[in-house]
Amino acid sequence: MKRDNLSLLQRSALVLDAFPGGTALSLAEVAARTGLPRSTTHRVLTGLVELGWLARTGGGFELGLGLFELGERVGLKYRLRSAALPFMQDLYAVTGQTVHLAIRDGLDAVYVEKIHGHAALPLPSQIGGRLPLTCTAVGKALLAPERPEVRAAALAAPPRSYTGNSITDPARLARELEAVRRTGVAVEREESALGCCCVAAPVLQAGSPIAALSVSVPTAVFAPELLAPAVRTAALALGRALSKGPATEL
Repeated sequence: MKRDNLSLLQRSALVLDAFPGGTALSLAEVAARTGLPRSTTHRVLTGLVELGWLARTGGGFELGLGLFELGERVGLKYRLRSAALPFMQDLYAVTGQTVHLAIRDGLDAVYVEKIHGHAALPLPSQIGGRLPLTCTAVGKALLAPERPEVRAAALAAPPRSYTGNSITDPARLARELEAVRRTGVAVEREESALGCCCVAAPVLQAGSPIAALSVSVPTAVFAPELLAPAVRTAALALGRALSKGPATEL
């Protein structure tokens, strides 16, 4: 859709989506990222500041507390995240490494929660951020048990590469997904960031994936055979816990 034909709501969404987590942008940077005219960008930014969804900082803008408060009221916060946190904390206690909770949105994995480990890893993941299903362990864990048409769409999509280890060959990816279905765990070896590896397992309800849990560790100490049992057990336990309560309506 042409930028000139966008509604005010669409322009506001475009501006908000231009902001990376924890980073301030100038008016010129927002205009460049969105492709909107500078005058239009200024009007949208000013309106979002008045709503509290953006805040002024120095010579630029950043995501505001109003947007944070609105996001915290999303039902997912009180259902999936609340149910998952005890299991994530258990994984962190056992491993001391970074633990993720993610869900699928289209062909992306969206990170819902994250517990930072002791190691300072250069991970591209952030709460509310997204990465391709094909480049992450949580993504492959979410994709492998999905319906055949969902897997086919992911395999047919243009491959996205983050490192030289990112899997871009559909046949190789199909084999990895088959291994995930067979073993119940997905492994990523520096596919989304160099120096980082990951093990993930799907959280299932009635055989369908609703989320995935993962543990990320430095490549130098990566031992998937040691991490896999703990991650798989946590994912299975979370799936059972969600089946017993109102968290099933995600």
